[in-house]
Amino acid sequence: MALDLRSLLDPATTAVVTSECQNGVLGPDSALPDLAAIANEHMVPNGARLVHAARTAGVQVVHAVFWRRPDNRAGNTNGRLFVAMNKFSPPMEPGSHGAEPIAEFGHLPDDLVIGRYHGLDPIGGTDLDPILRNLGVRTVVIVGVSLNVALMGLTIGLVNAGYQVVLPRDAVAGIPMDYAQTLIDGSYAFISTVVTTDDVLGAWL
Repeated sequence: MALDLRSLLDPATTAVVTSECQNGVLGPDSALPDLAAIANEHMVPNGARLVHAARTAGVQVVHAVFWRRPDNRAGNTNGRLFVAMNKFSPPMEPGSHGAEPIAEFGHLPDDLVIGRYHGLDPIGGTDLDPILRNLGVRTVVIVGVSLNVALMGLTIGLVNAGYQVVLPRDAVAGIPMDYAQTLIDGSYAFISTVVTTDDVLGAWL
C-alpha cells in the first residue's frame, strides 16, 4: 500500500483541501457545538498534522471556508442546516475571525483560501475545480467537516470531475460518531481511498 500511496500522493500533483475548518464552525461560538466538540477530539489534531506535513512536502494547501453576511443576504434558507447557521452562527464575512482557518491549521502565505456564500459543499458553484486544475492537481486529500453533508458533496464533486480522492478517516468528522464511521465504511470507501493520517504522512517522508 505504501508504494501505491506514494504514487497516488505525489506532492507535485496532490493538494490538501480543508473543509470548513474555520473559527466560526469549529470554534467556541460554533452554531454546531456537537460537531465542533467531536471534531476537536481527533480531526483537528490529525488535520493539523496533515496540513503542516503537506507544506513541508510541497503539497498545496487549500482552505475551503463558508462565508455569511450578517443580514444573510443571498444565503440559502432552504434547509434546516441553513436556518440553524443563519440564526446562531457568529459573523463569518470575508476577513472576519469566524471566516479564518482555525489556529491549529494556520494560514500561511502559500496557502489558498476559497470561500462561498451558498450551498452545502466547497465545490458546487465555486472556483475550487478550476483552481486545482490550474495547479496540475490530480489527487485531493480532504480534511475537515462534516462527513454528513459537506464532505460527501465535496467527495462526489471531485470524483465526478475526475480527481482521485484520499480520505484520512481520523482527520474528518461527522455526527454522531458511530454514524460517521458507518458513512466512511459504507459510502466513502466506494468512491475514495480511505486511509489514516499516518498513512498519508508516511507517503510524504
